[in-house]
Formats: sequence, structure tokens, C-alpha cells
Amino acid sequence: MLVWLSVILFGISIGGIVWYFLAGVKVKQGWQNGQSPLARWLDERRRQKFNEQLPEALATMSNALRAGFSISQAFDSVVNQGEKPMCEEFAILQQQLRIGMSFEAALQSMSDRVGSDDLTLVTTAILISRKTGGNVTEIFDKISETIRGRMKIERKVKTLTAQGRMQGILVSAMPFLLGIAMLLMKPHMMIPFFCSFVGVVSCLVVILLITVGWLVIKKITKIDV
Repeated sequence: MLVWLSVILFGISIGGIVWYFLAGVKVKQGWQNGQSPLARWLDERRRQKFNEQLPEALATMSNALRAGFSISQAFDSVVNQGEKPMCEEFAILQQQLRIGMSFEAALQSMSDRVGSDDLTLVTTAILISRKTGGNVTEIFDKISETIRGRMKIERKVKTLTAQGRMQGILVSAMPFLLGIAMLLMKPHMMIPFFCSFVGVVSCLVVILLITVGWLVIKKITKIDV
């Protein structure tokens, strides 16, 4: 009876962990909109890809403006020539403009939807230049240069912290690999241990400690630029 109770508790714990990481993933207008760790990870991945494509999009808009196009036509050039998710977000922006949303509201909507600090800087520069009559092409060039320089520093920092991240992955995976190896080598010893109450509690404690250690290592190796 105690063995089955331990197995049930272990299964509920694993199910709870899986549900915690998978729950809350919602896709809205091509953008992740959820609060679970998986949703936040997907959101950050897409935002990072958007930021990487932003300098090229700024160069495209700058060239279009130099050719005599309007700012709306420059947005169209990004939609036609850009890659996902950049072209998707600017396509949504153009759709909002076509249905009657004001230019300022549409830009603010895209900035809020994406959640990128770089894009917020771009939208602010566009709105200010429309009010003051500044040279938008020069502003785009300077912002693009700034973003490229910051991304270069981020890549350098990522390279310098690669060893720490790899050590975190190896240390976190080692207990699981060791447990699997012992299970294959001595199944008559490990199976009763995993089915016992002490074994289940030990596994849960190990998982908790590994999670805490991984979070600490991730915090140390993550440097904001």
C-alpha cells in the first residue's frame, strides 16, 4: 500500500511540474501570450529574433524614405522584403492603419505587442520626428548602428559565459544520467528504491536542488547589456 501511494504521489508531482511548464501558452496574432515558463521562453525567443531583424528593417525603411516613399510605403517594403516575425508585425500594423486606427495608436499597439525596448526606441523616434519634422532616415541609421553595436557586445558576453552555461547543463544532467546508469546496471536494487517512499522523496529533493542550482547558475551567467 505504501509503495503504491508513493508511486501515485510521484506521478502527481511530475504531472504538476509538466502542467506548470506547459500551461498558459496562448497564441494571439502570431505572438506568444502566456504566463507559464514555456510561454515566457517562447516569447523571449521570438522577441530576440525580432530584435535581430530590426537593424535590417530599419535599413530597408531608410532606403525607401531616401527613394521618396512615404513612411507607410516604407512599412510596406518591410512587409514585402522582411522575414518572420518582422514582416508579420508590420503587416498587423498596416492592417490597423487601413481599418482607421491612428498612426500613433497603431505604432504604440505594435510596441506594446512586441515588448521590445529597441522597437520602443524606434517608435518614439518616429513619433517625435513627425511632430518636429526631423530627418527620419538619419535617425534610423543611428538607431540601427546603436542596435548592431549592442548586439555585438551581447554576442561577446554570451561567448565569455558559454563555459559557465555548459557547466550548469552538465552538473544538472549528471544526477539523472547517473540514476539511469545505475538503473540499467542494478535494476533489482534501484527499482525497489524508486518505488519506496524514501526513494520518491529523495528524487523530489534532488529535482528541487537541481532546479535551484540551475536558476542560480543562470542568474550568474545572464548579464544584461
